[in-house]
Amino acid sequence: MKILRVIHTSYGVLVFAILFLLLFPFLLIPIIFPSQYKLTGIINRWWARLLLFFVFIPFRVEYRKKPDPKKQYIFCPNHFSYMDIPTAGLNHYNTIFVGKNEIQKIPLFGYMYGKLHITVDRNKLKSRYTSVKRSLEAVDEGKSLVIFPEGGVVTERDPVMGRFKDGAFRIAIEKQIAIVPVTIPYNWIILPADQFLLHWHPLKVIFHEPIETTGLTLQDVDSLKEKVFRIIDEELKRNLANLHIPTNIINNEYRSRPAG
Repeated sequence: MKILRVIHTSYGVLVFAILFLLLFPFLLIPIIFPSQYKLTGIINRWWARLLLFFVFIPFRVEYRKKPDPKKQYIFCPNHFSYMDIPTAGLNHYNTIFVGKNEIQKIPLFGYMYGKLHITVDRNKLKSRYTSVKRSLEAVDEGKSLVIFPEGGVVTERDPVMGRFKDGAFRIAIEKQIAIVPVTIPYNWIILPADQFLLHWHPLKVIFHEPIETTGLTLQDVDSLKEKVFRIIDEELKRNLANLHIPTNIINNEYRSRPAG
């Protein structure tokens, strides 16, 4: 069984790389012409769809309420797996990502990511400040953002979220734009962060109803953060209750990660 997962994963990495090389010339358009930033979301969406199609993972995108195409949003997904990035790219609404700067170390891909998205080194105060500043500027430019509020894959027990950081919620309140909670319930099974081996399972992403921030102040950051956390957490638990997978993938209720 493990050898099949190794083969599937190796094939998936190859597909990812080939699709990137094929799409890279098109990604140069928004890099060279920043006013064409909406192409980033369009290309990401096709990239994600083609990737999942060719690695034989069926997917479903569910909207509890469709975002208004005339408005801007900050999308906040839970984060248990590296598969969450292409999953968030399935969004029908064009966005850019705010993510860790380690991605920039990947040859060519890192160049593209650094040019089109916003990166942050969460271990450096100056980098965190700069990423918030750039995020505020991106909103002023008309862009919508994807921000993983946990700040990375930090959970010690799947699928239990880590604590949310303030950044996404402060930006949403300062710019008075809505937050969209996003639940990705099964990626911790499909591509566990501590194994990096694909396991076949249908993929699902739920975009919840937008939460308006009009009239909120920075004193409301904690209550907004708690509301988003609760919405995602309750959806995760509903999906877990209906989950039927082998015991070698899930242990009792949740799968624990090794310490360290």
